[in-house]
Amino acid sequence: MQIKIKKIHPDAKTPTYATDGSGCFDLYAINPLATLVHEGYPVTFDTGLAFEIPQGYGMFILSRSGHGFNFDTRLANCVGFIDSDYRGEVKVKLTCDKEHEEAMPMAVKAGDRIAQACILPVPRVGFEITEELSETVRGEGGFGSSGS
Repeated sequence: MQIKIKKIHPDAKTPTYATDGSGCFDLYAINPLATLVHEGYPVTFDTGLAFEIPQGYGMFILSRSGHGFNFDTRLANCVGFIDSDYRGEVKVKLTCDKEHEEAMPMAVKAGDRIAQACILPVPRVGFEITEELSETVRGEGGFGSSGS
């Protein structure tokens, strides 16, 4: 699948896959100055890119695991989603959940990887109002009902 990308800033970097086995591609910051992501002060980063996502697909934006494990930093909205009809710039907002005395805050500069993304099918569904739903073993069992 080929995805059309429009560079809306001259410093924008084309997304890349880190390895042949990577499931997601990396998105990069274009903000010119190094920015620290501190607890309680979310920061929005520009990518300088707009995407043409095919109809029937969406782009899921996810945190990078290294940011979470090393800096307790993640996407402010946990998971981002880009609809197929959106043509504006993709931005990434990072937030730090907890700063640790033994670790420095995460510093982000232009060209750094700030998130990962993947293109996945998102079927358009219809809805049918009914009086009954099919039976399952779980039934109406809520959170933890299937065993932790």
